[in-house]
Amino acid sequence: MDKYTASSGTWSTVFETARPANGYVGDNVSPGSVPTSTLTEGTLYRYRAWTRSYYTGDDYLAGPSNGSTTGYCYFKVDPTRPKAPGVTLSSPYSACASSCTAAGGPGTDVTFTFTAASGDTTNTNYEYKLTSSAAWSAPISASKPTAVFTPPTSGTFTVFVRAEDSLGWGAQNSVDFLVAEGPGPIGQWHFDEASGAALDTSTTVAAEQDNASLSSSGASRDGRGRRGVLTHDASGAELATPVTDTGLTVDGSAGYAATSGPVVEARSSYTVEAWARMATTPTHNYVVLSQTGSGSTQPGFAIYYSTAGSKWIFNWHWTDAVGTAHFVRSVADSASPPVKVWTHLAGVYDAKAHTIQLYVNGKAQGSPQAMPSGEPEADTGPLEFGRGNGSAPGAFTDYFNGQIDEVTVWQQALSPESLATEARLKTNDSYAAAELMAAWDPSAATGTTVADTTSGYGSLLTLSGGASLDGTGIVMDGTDDAATAAGPLVDDTGSFTATTAIQLDSTALAAKPVGYMGQVLGQRSSDGSAWGLWYELTGTEDDPENGTVPVGYWHFGRLNADGSFTGVVSDYTADLGSAVRLTGVFDAQSGTVSLYVGDAQNGDATAYTATPGTGDFAVGKAYVNSAWGHYLPATVSDIRVWAGAMASQEQIAETVGD
Repeated sequence: MDKYTASSGTWSTVFETARPANGYVGDNVSPGSVPTSTLTEGTLYRYRAWTRSYYTGDDYLAGPSNGSTTGYCYFKVDPTRPKAPGVTLSSPYSACASSCTAAGGPGTDVTFTFTAASGDTTNTNYEYKLTSSAAWSAPISASKPTAVFTPPTSGTFTVFVRAEDSLGWGAQNSVDFLVAEGPGPIGQWHFDEASGAALDTSTTVAAEQDNASLSSSGASRDGRGRRGVLTHDASGAELATPVTDTGLTVDGSAGYAATSGPVVEARSSYTVEAWARMATTPTHNYVVLSQTGSGSTQPGFAIYYSTAGSKWIFNWHWTDAVGTAHFVRSVADSASPPVKVWTHLAGVYDAKAHTIQLYVNGKAQGSPQAMPSGEPEADTGPLEFGRGNGSAPGAFTDYFNGQIDEVTVWQQALSPESLATEARLKTNDSYAAAELMAAWDPSAATGTTVADTTSGYGSLLTLSGGASLDGTGIVMDGTDDAATAAGPLVDDTGSFTATTAIQLDSTALAAKPVGYMGQVLGQRSSDGSAWGLWYELTGTEDDPENGTVPVGYWHFGRLNADGSFTGVVSDYTADLGSAVRLTGVFDAQSGTVSLYVGDAQNGDATAYTATPGTGDFAVGKAYVNSAWGHYLPATVSDIRVWAGAMASQEQIAETVGD
C-alpha cells in the first residue's frame, strides 16, 4: 500500500505484500494480516493485491511467479461525518446575534450560501429546511452551495442546514433571521364612518388617500360590518366602550362606492381583497370589486359572482397596443356558493410568475392561471365597490346586492400564508373579528317560533314535531322534536363559531341504545351533516340515587354517512345534572375544529375538512345520509352563531359567556 502527499508530490510505500515469515502456505490458505501504521485523515492512499506462487519448493526466496492484479484501489480516510456547516444570508438579511434586525419583507428573496466546517474537505452536498418539522430540501451540490428562499410572511425564520459526505449526512446548524413586515396596503376601506366618503385608512396623508364616495342612492352603511362588535384594540387593550362595526350595503341596482381615480397599478404585482355577503341568490352577475382598464369597455379586473358559471371568479381583461383583447380567469373550485353568508375573496396578480389566482376564504382556487402573451395595460379607471363596467365606458352594470366590507389593496402579490392571515381578520393576537350571524333566546319566546332580534340578520327559528318552549329553552323529546332555520347561516368553508347551553334529558337518553348520537345543533349539506355539536351515548352506569343513568361524551364535527365521526371529543363525560355551555370553533385557515365545554378547551384542535352546507340549520336533529334523524332529548337555550373563528379562550370567555 502506498500513500500520496501533496507536499512531496510522490507516492511512498506504507507496507508491502503480506507473506509468511518463513516457509510457505498451501493453496486457499491466508498468509495472515499485516497491520499498518496509523493512517492519516484526508491523505490519498492506494493499494493492490496479487497472488504470488513459488515454483522451487520450500525456498520462498527463489523464483516467485507473480499473478495478475486488478490495479490500484484508491481511498482516503474519513472516520467522521461532516461537522455542522456554516450558512450566510444575502443582503438585506442578516443572522440574529444578540438581537435581531428586521430586513427585507414578504416576497423579498434571501439567498443562503452554505460553507464547510473547518477541516471538512470532502462534503458532496448540502440540504436545508425552514422549520424543524419540515422535510429537507433536495440535495444541493457542494460545487454550487446556494439556495434561494422567498419568505411568505414577516417574522422570525430559522434555517437549518447539514452537509453530506461519503459516510452520509452530518451534524446540523441553524441560523435565525427576522423578516420585516414589508410594505403595507396602498388602499384600505373599513366603511365605519358615520357619513360621507369611505376613508382610505392605508395612510394618514390626506393627499395620498384614495377615498371612496358612496352613490346618492342604493348605498349606505349599517351595523352588519364583518368585524362585529369590537371590544379590544390592535394592541390588545380593552376599549372603554365596545364598538359595533359597520360595512357598505348596496342594493343590487344603483348602489356602489368608487374612488376618483385608479388605485392599483395593474402592470405590477397586486392583490385585491374584500369580504362580501350576497343578500339574495343572484339573478345577474354580482361584482364585488373592479377597476376599469385604459380605453377598455370591460373592467381591467373584477372579482365577481358569475351566474353563468355559478361560481366566484377573478377576471382580468385588457386590450393590447394593437387592439387585441385578452382575457384570463381564475375560477372558484366549488359551484353555487351560499348566499346570506360572509365570504373572504382575494385576487392576486404575480408579475414575476405572470399568473393570476383567486382565493376564497384564504384558500387558493385551482392552479395559478397563466397570463396571455403581451404586457397588461395600465388600468386608469376608478376602483369600483359593488359594480363593474358594461358594454361601453361609463355604462356600469352587474351591481352587487348585499354587504361589502374590509376592502384592502396591495401593490404586491401576497403569499398564500399572508392571505390566510388576512382571512382570519384578527384584531390582535387574542381576538379575531366575529360577526354575530344568528342569536336566538328561547327564554323570551312563545308559540312555535323564536325570533332573532339581536344579530341584525333576522333568521327565524321554527319549532317542529312536539318541541315546545318552557320559558327557559326549547324542550325536545328525542323522537321527532326539533327546531330549524333557513340556512346556511355561515360559509362552511370559512371560519365560524357556534355556541349553546344544553340540559340533557337523562331519563329519555337511558332508553337509547349504546352508540346513539344526537345532534345538539348544526348545519346540513346537500346530502348529510356539514358540522354540528353532538352528544354520543357510550354506556350506562348505576347511580345509588337515580338508578341506571346514561354515560356519554360531547363532540364537535361531522357525523359521516357510514357512522364514523370526524372531529373532536370532550375530555370528560357529559354532565347530566345541570345545563352545560358548548362552543365549537372551526378555523378554516388551519383546517381544525376545537371544542369548549364551559370556557375550557377540551382535547386538541383537530384536523377537519369542511363540507359546504347548502341547507337548514337545525337544533335537536341532524340530516345524515340524506335523511333527518338523530333526535336529541334535551332543553336547548341561548343559541348563537358567528362568522369568524374566535382566537382564544379569553375571547370565548368574554364573548360567549357561561
